[in-house]
Amino acid sequence: MAAVIPKQEAEDEDCSLLPLVHDIIKCMDKDSQDVHQELNKLKMKIQEAREQILAMPGISLSPEQQQQQLQNLREQVRTKNQLLQKYKSLCMFDIPKP
Repeated sequence: MAAVIPKQEAEDEDCSLLPLVHDIIKCMDKDSQDVHQELNKLKMKIQEAREQILAMPGISLSPEQQQQQLQNLREQVRTKNQLLQKYKSLCMFDIPKP
């Protein structure tokens, strides 16, 4: 079965603007008419980046709210780890050896 790359990972791989800027500079050095086409590619790439940023979860929260949410999640993880350790110490899950 072939591995499926999630959409986010596929988009993450192609996020560099430097190749487009390099192509624009090359076109300008050659006095090529392709400069406008390369500039449009760059504009589209920047717009895609803006859309990805706006689609990120938590982007609408203030930094303070994000910190509070992070602190709450860390506390939940800490509590769950403590419960796990407690249940492990009860020996309820010990499997007898043959």
